[in-house]
Amino acid sequence: MNMQNLLKQAQKMQKEISQAENELHTRTYEATLNGGLVKATVSGNMTVADIDISDTLLKKENKEVLQDMLITALNDAFDKAVTDKEETMKALTGGIKMPGGF
Repeated sequence: MNMQNLLKQAQKMQKEISQAENELHTRTYEATLNGGLVKATVSGNMTVADIDISDTLLKKENKEVLQDMLITALNDAFDKAVTDKEETMKALTGGIKMPGGF
């Protein structure tokens, strides 16, 4: 294999990774806790897209429980986004770690 072919393959892979990252940023991931009392939705670019809280939790005495549930739901949703990105990139690169944050 000559260097020109190797360079073309690297450029093709870089383009595929860029397209995959753009597509991942448009995806949403959600986590629901306690039968739907709290639902958090995040986007693939790691921003919170939505939080849905059941009216039954919106009482002053539930404040700490609600805060803990929100943290858990958001972390679960972000974990799903990260896992999806890692699996997508691994499929594109054949499991090879790419330099530069790919």
